[in-house]
Amino acid sequence: MFRGANAINLDPKGRLAIPTKYRQSLLDDCNGQLVCTIDTQQSCLLLYPLPEWEEIELKLSKFSSMIPAERRMQRLLLGYATEGDMDKSGRFLLSAPLRQHAKLSKEVMLVGQLNKFEIWDAEIWANQIDADMEKEREGTFELTDRLQEFSL
Repeated sequence: MFRGANAINLDPKGRLAIPTKYRQSLLDDCNGQLVCTIDTQQSCLLLYPLPEWEEIELKLSKFSSMIPAERRMQRLLLGYATEGDMDKSGRFLLSAPLRQHAKLSKEVMLVGQLNKFEIWDAEIWANQIDADMEKEREGTFELTDRLQEFSL
């Protein structure tokens, strides 16, 4: 289970160092095999342990190539999907197309989202958090049934 936001620097080759606290569980759960793809809703990347990604692929395989919206989702998620292994130093290489999609600079944020990570450019992440907090303060959003039932 991944949680928390971690500030990380990409190295000159575009490698992301996975924080030490996650490395052993990633090695235990998937031998360090990860898949990274784009987020179709926001300017960030999604990094999955291989078994979690395989569940996404199974869902995508059931989509019809004859329905434009389903085909588009397959094209985007599978087309950008890049599989790789953590190296011995716990780094994962982000391909140039992935880095370009998310507008990644040297400073990035690795954000735990239970079964996956989001990877954000640090400045874009800060702006997104500011916008999210403002929406929360304004209270001008739809409360779904799940949000109405949620309490801390």
